[in-house]
Amino acid sequence: MVAGDEPVVDRAADRTSERARRQADLRDRMLVGAGRPGEAEQLRRRPPKSGVGVLDRCAVILGAVESGARSFTDIVEATALTRSTAHRLILGLEDHGFLVHVGGFGYVLGPRLLALATTAMRELPLREIAHPSLERLARSTGESAQLYVRDGDRRICIDAAESESELRTIVDIGASLPLTKGSAGKVFLTWGTERDEALLSAAAERGDRLAQQVATVRRRGWAESVAERAPGVASVSAPVFGPHATLLAVVSVSGPASRLGTLRSKRYAPAVMEAAREIERTVGV
Repeated sequence: MVAGDEPVVDRAADRTSERARRQADLRDRMLVGAGRPGEAEQLRRRPPKSGVGVLDRCAVILGAVESGARSFTDIVEATALTRSTAHRLILGLEDHGFLVHVGGFGYVLGPRLLALATTAMRELPLREIAHPSLERLARSTGESAQLYVRDGDRRICIDAAESESELRTIVDIGASLPLTKGSAGKVFLTWGTERDEALLSAAAERGDRLAQQVATVRRRGWAESVAERAPGVASVSAPVFGPHATLLAVVSVSGPASRLGTLRSKRYAPAVMEAAREIERTVGV
């Protein structure tokens, strides 16, 4: 570009890109409305394919063992690799500590993976990793999305993506909220500590519905609330798990109870759970 010239803006390309984004959002909204997974979940279910053949085959082997393949034959059948290729790669993964063969049990994921996971979790920039998923969740549902982590007996909102609707809920980043009110709090209590179990037992003895609600959350994998923390506000939340099934965070959508009440919450649950699984995949779980 010659100095002094104005940059050329490809407005047609911008319009095409914006139209494609809106079409993708519309498809996700239709899928969410039908209670089905959106495009992000469909991508998540595809096997990894980096173009680096050896790396992809090693990842497939590790995935097979993670899913329960224990014997050499199980791994060959699960991965569709030739026996010679599978044997060579398994030996290499064992040498590096990514796989271990336990006598009488079979192959399991190795200690090197645990060491890497521990380091990754310690250095994890969770807010930055999760934000694109929150934005997609807000677009596909039309409601505000939040990400919470636990801090003792409270939950902290560490990131949020607001709805574009004029009538919406807003949770400030840094807001400290109780565990006993709201759907996100129920998720933290469901996969919580021994102290939480004692709290729930005491609640059950008092006839408090919280213990029953937590049991429902554990059974179906997501939580809902209507007008618990604030009048007229409803929410749906799902857990984000880290390594070894530890609860890492909770992802939520919240909005006016008129749009997100009890009768409608089941429509939003698949999208919230999909966002949680997408964050887990980004984290590497």
